[in-house]
Amino acid sequence: MTMHHVPLRQVPGDSVVHRLWAGTKLLIVLALGLMTWVLPSWPALGLVAAVVVITALIAGIPLGALPRPPWWFWGLIALGAAINLTFGLAALLVFLRALTLGLVLVASSILVIWTTPMAEVAPALAKLMRPLRWLRAPVDEWAVTIALCLRGLPLLIDELRILRAAHRLRPGAPARSGHPSAEMGLVDLITAAMSSALRRSAEMAEAITARGGTGRLAAYPSGPGRRDWVALTIIAVTCAIAIALTVIL
Repeated sequence: MTMHHVPLRQVPGDSVVHRLWAGTKLLIVLALGLMTWVLPSWPALGLVAAVVVITALIAGIPLGALPRPPWWFWGLIALGAAINLTFGLAALLVFLRALTLGLVLVASSILVIWTTPMAEVAPALAKLMRPLRWLRAPVDEWAVTIALCLRGLPLLIDELRILRAAHRLRPGAPARSGHPSAEMGLVDLITAAMSSALRRSAEMAEAITARGGTGRLAAYPSGPGRRDWVALTIIAVTCAIAIALTVIL
C-alpha cells in the first residue's frame, strides 16, 4: 500500500478512542498542533509522536492502514536534507524538525478520521463553536460545510482512482495508439473528477433536503463524557511535561 491508498475513512472498532466524543479528538489535535507549532522542540515532538503511536495502538489500527510512502517521497526528503546540510548542521536539524512536525500533525489528523464517524463531526463542531453565536456567526452552516468537505474528500479520491483505473482498462491504451484522444493528461483527469464531484454534490444536496435540510446534520445530540475529560486531562499533562522538558533541556 502506498501513501496514495491511505483510507481516509473510519476504521471499524470499539476501542476507547473510537468511543471518545468527536469534539474531544478535535480539541486534542488542536492542542497538540498549537503546542508543537509554538514550541517545535524535540521533546515536544517526541511526546506528541508517542501520544499518536499509543493512541493508534489502543484504537487497534491495522498495519494495512498505515501509509507506506513511495520511493520518491524518501528521495525528496533526502534531497532536502542534502541541500540543508550544505548550510550547516543547524540548518539540517531545523529541516528535520520541520519535517517531523508536519508528519506528526498529519498522522494525528488521519488518526481522528480513522476513529471518528463523519456524522459526528458537524454536531461536535457546532458545539465547539457555540460561543461564536454571540457574534451572530453562522455556526451551523460552518460546521456542516466543514463536515461535508471532510466527507467528500475520500469520495473525490476514490473517484480519481476509478477514473484512472478505467482509463487504463480501455482497449486503445496510449502505448498502442498515437491519437491524442487516447491519452489522459492531468487536466483531463481533474476535469472529469470535477464533473463527477458536481454530480455527486447535486445528489447529496437533494438527499440532505429530503431529510430535513442541513440543520439536522448539526443538531445530532452529542457531548463530552467522563472518558473525554480523562483524555483531555492526559493531554494537558503531556503538554505540560513537554513544555517543562523543553525549558529544562
